[in-house]
Amino acid sequence: MATAALDKDAILARYRAERDKRLRPDGNDQYVEVKGRYAHYLEDPYMPVVPREPLTDHVTFAMVGGGFAGLCVGARLVQAGITDVRIIDKAGDFGGNWYWNRYPGAQCDTASIIYLPLLEETGHMPTEKYAHAPEILEQSRRIGRTFGLYDKALFHTRVEDIVWDEARSVWVITTDRGDRFTADYVGTGTGPLHVPKLPGIPGIETFKGHSFHTSRWDYEYTGGDTNGAPLSKLKDKRVAIIGTGATAVQCVPHLARAGGTVYVVQRTPSSVDVRANAPIDPEWFKSIATPGWQKRWLDNFARNVAIGPPPEEDLVQDGWTDIMGRVRKRVLTLPMDQMTPANILAVNEDADMEKMSEIRARAEAIVHDKNTAEKLKAWYRQFCKRPCFHDAYLQAFNEPGTHLIDTDGKGVERIDETGFWVNGTHYDVDCIIYASGFEVGTSHQRRAGFDMAGVGGKRLSEAWKDGIESLHGLHVRGFPNAFIVQMAQAANFLVNVPHNWTDAGDTIAAVIKHARETGKRLIEPTQEAQASWVALIRTALPGALAQAAECTPGYYNLEGTSPDISHSFPSGYPLGSVAYFEYIDKWRRSGDFAGLAFS
Repeated sequence: MATAALDKDAILARYRAERDKRLRPDGNDQYVEVKGRYAHYLEDPYMPVVPREPLTDHVTFAMVGGGFAGLCVGARLVQAGITDVRIIDKAGDFGGNWYWNRYPGAQCDTASIIYLPLLEETGHMPTEKYAHAPEILEQSRRIGRTFGLYDKALFHTRVEDIVWDEARSVWVITTDRGDRFTADYVGTGTGPLHVPKLPGIPGIETFKGHSFHTSRWDYEYTGGDTNGAPLSKLKDKRVAIIGTGATAVQCVPHLARAGGTVYVVQRTPSSVDVRANAPIDPEWFKSIATPGWQKRWLDNFARNVAIGPPPEEDLVQDGWTDIMGRVRKRVLTLPMDQMTPANILAVNEDADMEKMSEIRARAEAIVHDKNTAEKLKAWYRQFCKRPCFHDAYLQAFNEPGTHLIDTDGKGVERIDETGFWVNGTHYDVDCIIYASGFEVGTSHQRRAGFDMAGVGGKRLSEAWKDGIESLHGLHVRGFPNAFIVQMAQAANFLVNVPHNWTDAGDTIAAVIKHARETGKRLIEPTQEAQASWVALIRTALPGALAQAAECTPGYYNLEGTSPDISHSFPSGYPLGSVAYFEYIDKWRRSGDFAGLAFS
């Protein structure tokens, strides 16, 4: 589709209109925190809690979080000779979000070959371009086994507090299982997407039917299993799924095939492009799996989705690299004297409009009912929300029992004992499935479940009351020997999140190894280095906020919160993720670790 044929002004006007009708002043407060009367939505349906005695021992490194972040850090520490590592997680095993997300159809949406961490180290070949949840969970377990991380791990355990003991220069960790142990170093890898949230719909607590959150899929009720067996118990059921983000895009086709009545309740449609999943050929994989192959693929993908000089080839070749390839081609058509930031931005806008118009046309071509197809069209820039890729979601609306209930941006009016209301119409249902996602943009302490106390008893929430302040997003002044693994103030690489975690693991292992080799006990950023880094990061904030303000509300822009969200908006390195990865790699290799004080 040629961009020249598009009415750009009309498209931008539609974008603004769709954004404006969804703006609401409560932002993240529109969601219900899953606790108290809603605590049952957090129960583990997969593994029983095994009783054990409380621990009062000491470890070298304690890591909160057994997902990819904790596993990458643990693995790199073991490789650096630091084997006394304890990982603590509220889940019953390693896997983090992939321990909980076992809903039918769950897959990664970036290629397995770069999404699954430590493939080279564990010797695993992904079975398909986009791995399904069971394989992703098994890779987590494989990492745990390969690096001996099960030996001291604590599962079904919630950290309640982490406090710095200045007299002994150790961290004291207490948990809900009665543990009180110490560690020389601590890390937190609690992830951006692990605390389920519920929509704050009036009457949500009054529903008398069955309900569950997608992160605790109830196969006992639905039938089927995480490997894709049919949801046989839903054949005669009326089911509503509330939410149409990445989770719903993957599980709605399975609900549609179950043969019952399915109401897909939509506030904002997702953009759904072609996925084109396929098995990975073992012979091809053998040809690329030479030493250092995964790092080369990670670097190649990051460069292909970043603004900047392109690599010679696109190894992954997917929907993510397609859009940036289009932008580059258009930029290269600009004469050198017109290669200005404004012109490059305009070229980017043209490529985005072209791509989103194709995605909207795809909905129209696939969905038989024209009204439904129209409601499934996404009217916003591609990266305002997490782009989705699927080859069965749009087709699901051609099933006779599957009905799109579009709320025109308003959401569900209310829920009562027998069902839900939208636009004044009541729908009777036997089951409500909440595909409402996870908390993003709430405080780090709320998502972690604890508020660590550093030097002088100062809590992290106090240190960050005016926003995150760190060195490299990892080290915080006043919290010696602590490493906070998250994306903000670092690469902030949203497309392939595990790349952030493997990089953080490299940094933590290098820093601690240096401290041990030089006989230093304490590691902490200097005040000057932290302040300088924060100032640098905040130079990117005005542009990021301006772009976010133009987007329809979602977790990428903290639900379109207004007025000023600069104190909590997650900004990354101003020059982009690739530049950050290059910078931090050089910083590690220098051996100077500038900005850190070792004592």
